[in-house]
Amino acid sequence: MVSEYRLTLEPIAYEKAEGDARDVLAKAKKQVGFIPNMYARMAHAPGLLETYLGGYKAFRTRSGFSAVEQELIFLVISRENGCEYCVAALSALLANIKPAVPKEVIEACRSAAVIADARLESLARFARRMVQSRGLPARADVEQFLAAGFKERQILDIVLAIGVKTLSNYSNHLFHTPLDPAFSAWAWRE
Repeated sequence: MVSEYRLTLEPIAYEKAEGDARDVLAKAKKQVGFIPNMYARMAHAPGLLETYLGGYKAFRTRSGFSAVEQELIFLVISRENGCEYCVAALSALLANIKPAVPKEVIEACRSAAVIADARLESLARFARRMVQSRGLPARADVEQFLAAGFKERQILDIVLAIGVKTLSNYSNHLFHTPLDPAFSAWAWRE
């Protein structure tokens, strides 16, 4: 899915950034180690990138999900939102995470197929359902999520993840953000 409109704002190079844009890009660089194409574009609205980075960090440090579960949640949400950039980037991250995530799990998330691991399948199904229902899951959706060993509080953490990924997914739609070389092997198109 491609946005008909493409924002014409050029990416902000870290070296040339000024004011709030420079501050938030410095924070991003410290957090990630480089300035991804997505951040160089989101920095046009420093509050957008600042909110994204803060929500991302809060989800990472406070959700109670494992690193693999966090990436899986982000990947499922990005796939549901049709974000080619984030699906590729998150696939690359999952492929390089330790312990290694089987390629079959990554491919299942990318195609919305069933994941063989029951707990991860339950998590992916619930995250997908939360996006599709706009935060109005059926009782059965919640019950299967809780039966897989997740906590009710983690439903709110998924809401946070949806908010964070919506910021990046929609920005990428509008910018038609090109993939960074580090993610190109995982290019994805809906």
